[in-house]
Amino acid sequence: MKKHSARVAPLSACNSPVLTLTKVEGQLRPPPAPSCAAPAPSGLEEGGRTARPSWSCSGPRLRKLSWGLAVALCVCASWAGATQLARLTFRTFDAPFTLTWFATSWNCVFFPLYYAGHVCKAAERQSLKQRYRECCRFFGDKGLTLKVFCTRAAPFGVLWTLTNYLYLHAVKKINTTDASALFCCNKAFVFLLSWIVLRDRFMGVRIVAAILAIAGIVMMTYADGFHSHAVIGIALVVGSASMSALYKVLFKLVLGSAKFGEAALFLSVLGVFNVLFVTCVPVVLYFTRVEYWSPFDAVPWGNLCGFSVLLLTFNIVLNFGIAVTYPTLMSLGVVLSVPVNAVVDHYTSTIVFNGVRVIAIIIIGLGFLLLLLPEEWDVWLIKLLTRLKARKKEEPAESAGDAGSGPQKSRRARPPLAR
Repeated sequence: MKKHSARVAPLSACNSPVLTLTKVEGQLRPPPAPSCAAPAPSGLEEGGRTARPSWSCSGPRLRKLSWGLAVALCVCASWAGATQLARLTFRTFDAPFTLTWFATSWNCVFFPLYYAGHVCKAAERQSLKQRYRECCRFFGDKGLTLKVFCTRAAPFGVLWTLTNYLYLHAVKKINTTDASALFCCNKAFVFLLSWIVLRDRFMGVRIVAAILAIAGIVMMTYADGFHSHAVIGIALVVGSASMSALYKVLFKLVLGSAKFGEAALFLSVLGVFNVLFVTCVPVVLYFTRVEYWSPFDAVPWGNLCGFSVLLLTFNIVLNFGIAVTYPTLMSLGVVLSVPVNAVVDHYTSTIVFNGVRVIAIIIIGLGFLLLLLPEEWDVWLIKLLTRLKARKKEEPAESAGDAGSGPQKSRRARPPLAR
């Protein structure tokens, strides 16, 4: 249907802030950068001078930038809050896989929330059954059959669970600042896998960004003195980022892109898979006392529910925020979560921000920002430099013309001398 023509890949990718696989139907190039461009000169002023362009921002663009700021702040707050709350939860509830299972089960509410929004905003409302059947076309002509569920949804459910579990297990061993900074490397892994598997366009600046990400990982390990505890935590985060990147690339390769309703249904299917097939794992871990909590009344349900709500908010905003703003601004919210976690860790833990750790965080953040550059960034940069050079050449010419016209006018205006 035309009303739901926007197509996106589920952006969270197991909590992945990577947005490189976003796609809008009928749009071959990424959306323009959120900047205020100058319009071309419309004509000539009196006297034959070229009119200078007036720099102004249109109303829709300002509105989109405002929404982008709000979305970025929401992404930052939810991602940093979920990481900090997970760290706090492990003080009394040492069960990262159980926490992963509990939070992933909340994915089941994605499609009901989407349908509630459809009922509130759609001009032609469809019944729940009609909307479900239409969204099921994403899985094929036969819809969501048992075979499709096992072959297409189940592998992504496994990758989703692994990504969450590895990240939460790493938060137990290293501070949240290092974990959130290292997880930003998943964008570099997505680029490398997309370049190899999907044959995406080669970009030198993104290769540099990937090298910076790898260098940041090594420096982060060196900052902790290569202790086994820290090395294991860093390896777990890198593994989580790798699983997230694999999820992203496989989704693009196997399923392509999805409408907003289809994305919501897909994420809900992952929640159903988690409830049906993954529930046995935390039960086994409980009875084998690998993840044992006792007494049952001592479980911090407030922390578990708070973490799940924050993670659900993060996924909702990151998946559907593209409808109101630019993907680049949404990604900036993830980068901002690193300094937020650093401030919280400074006051709540014994983290030592030595020079090596700070440089590693800056390098990883710089690599992440380089990966946000659009494919035509070099063309835009050349055009901008060309305009600046043209303006510099025009200004001396205009000033010279003004200086030369002044004496001539005064000579013409001078009356002839009487003899």
